[in-house]
Amino acid sequence: MSAAPEVHEFQAETRQLLDLMVHSIYSNKDSFLRELISNASDALDKLRLESLLDKDLDVDTSDLHITLTPDSDARTLVVADNGIGMTRDEVVGLIGTLARSGTAEIRRSLAEAREKGVSDAAAEELIGQFGIGFYSTFMVADKVSLVTRKAGETTGTRWESTGDGTYTIDDVPDAPQGTSVTLALKPVDTEDHLYDYADKSKLRQLVKRYSDFIAWPIRMDVEKTVPVETPGSDTESDEDKTPETKTIVEEETINSMKALWAKSRSEVSDEEYQEFYRHVSHAWDAPLETITLQAEGTFEYQALLFIPTQPPFDLFMRDSKVGIHLYVKRVFIMDDCAELMPEYLRFVKGVVDAADLSLNVSREILQQDRQIRAIRRRLTKKVISTVTEMRDSRPDDYRTFWDGFGRVFKEGLVNDPDNRDALLKASSFASTHSEEELTTLADYIGRMKSGQDTIYYMTGESRQQIVNSPHMEAFRAKGIEVLVLSDPVDEMWVSAGAEFDGKSFQSIAKGAVDLGADDEETDDTSKEEQNKAYADLLSWLTTTLSDDVSETRLSSRLTESPACLVGDTFSMSPQLEKLYRASGQQFPKSKRALELNPDHPLVEALNKAYAAGDHDKLVPTAKLVYGMAVIAEGGELEDPAEFAKLLAGSLTESFGAGSDS
Repeated sequence: MSAAPEVHEFQAETRQLLDLMVHSIYSNKDSFLRELISNASDALDKLRLESLLDKDLDVDTSDLHITLTPDSDARTLVVADNGIGMTRDEVVGLIGTLARSGTAEIRRSLAEAREKGVSDAAAEELIGQFGIGFYSTFMVADKVSLVTRKAGETTGTRWESTGDGTYTIDDVPDAPQGTSVTLALKPVDTEDHLYDYADKSKLRQLVKRYSDFIAWPIRMDVEKTVPVETPGSDTESDEDKTPETKTIVEEETINSMKALWAKSRSEVSDEEYQEFYRHVSHAWDAPLETITLQAEGTFEYQALLFIPTQPPFDLFMRDSKVGIHLYVKRVFIMDDCAELMPEYLRFVKGVVDAADLSLNVSREILQQDRQIRAIRRRLTKKVISTVTEMRDSRPDDYRTFWDGFGRVFKEGLVNDPDNRDALLKASSFASTHSEEELTTLADYIGRMKSGQDTIYYMTGESRQQIVNSPHMEAFRAKGIEVLVLSDPVDEMWVSAGAEFDGKSFQSIAKGAVDLGADDEETDDTSKEEQNKAYADLLSWLTTTLSDDVSETRLSSRLTESPACLVGDTFSMSPQLEKLYRASGQQFPKSKRALELNPDHPLVEALNKAYAAGDHDKLVPTAKLVYGMAVIAEGGELEDPAEFAKLLAGSLTESFGAGSDS
């Protein structure tokens, strides 16, 4: 017994987003056809693969194709395929796509974009990041009907909606295998970029523009006029005969079906590459870089890869997918093939077509396949070298890449030690050399001071926090450049023992720092005298602040601030500890050294007060000095209320308030 038709309501967020899509997002509504054809192509790919893997699947794969059926009188357009189809549950799951795609995030991003006055095209690219292609049909249709039957099943499903808040779903006993989408088209309104999508010439134009490379035939009925042979009378001359014709309808393939990855670069236009990129990535932007590869010999394969212009919305989500499609001899095997690209290059989109892999492959087999590993190594090196070339020859495009994908790219510095040198060469970093321009490590080394053999850096949550840190003072005074590393991943790779061109990396907030002096003999004498003068105070502070600091010592890195906190050479930075704790990992509290600036008036006064005795009265001041050091580096106090109380008491005493005099 078939299930009764059911009426469902869209979620509130889904209704709002559908309204946005229909009325205020897209300027180019033609793109709905590309989305439907891409979905149909995917369904045909999956059926071909399933028929190869499951010999018991009773399906006919001899004529897999996509059909466009426009009806000008009825104002409808049907896009149909005889592919894998969907079950009722899969159709219901499809309806949840919008909610799962982060509807609230889409609306927030659109609001921000509009506040910045972005163009319609930019807004279209933004919304395209969220993968909601099927729902673009409501831009051009008052009602959308989808009928589908899963290959191997006997009952189909019909889904129908006008996009106004509800949809119906019911069983269809006699549905053909595959999926057909019927659009009840809106009236033509060229001012609103709504064209006649029941016009065959318009459809042919759109297929040529967006979907000419689809590997399956896209067919449409066309009318042709053909001559008709009729017997003439014996008395009638050939000149007097009027040729008779008739109109017939033939199904014609309207796309070329040429795999772009099998063509040489000179044979493919930039527009064709752009549309293919949009097909495989389901994105709306244009690729920033196109990469082609053809390998012959032991391992034969072809690859067509793209670096996007804009990062996808799920780039930093845990379930984000690698965008490489795997084919074997033009037969689709799987999308999102993680074995072909390391995770830190997950933004790369494209196709790899291998010659010798078994069609019956699983992800477990792929992980162990020697050829797949070899392809992965080659693709990885090619992408990294392409980024390096982009930096050297197209700095504006490189800055676009780095702003969008630099944080992800640097994950390879942690996860891919084999390519770390190449990744460091391709990377750029902010530094104190320039507020706006990034620097390469090679350029940094070229500007190093005489005798400097270390690449100095500091990590933190923002550039402002880092450059204003007390740790930076001596480096600024001596004109020594420091890398400004504010991405969370920077905390990881600088701790992994990276080197570049024989130079090690050293945090200016860890270990001892001795930047030298113009007169080393005088400097050494001065240090020795200062250490003697402050020895008792330093010892007392170490004991008094023992819950928070490992030791107290005089500093050679401070020129303006009274104090700072310094970690051991191999200790975790506060930011790294914070990242780990945010991920649920707990660590015992690590203590750092408190360094004092012996030339600061506050420290000098504290030393005099200690020498005068009554040390108990100095305990609040000692805690204030420690708290100020935490705040100065952008840290968080364990007990802000206690610090505020101590500060209020100190200020009250300094103004003599509350005294009897």
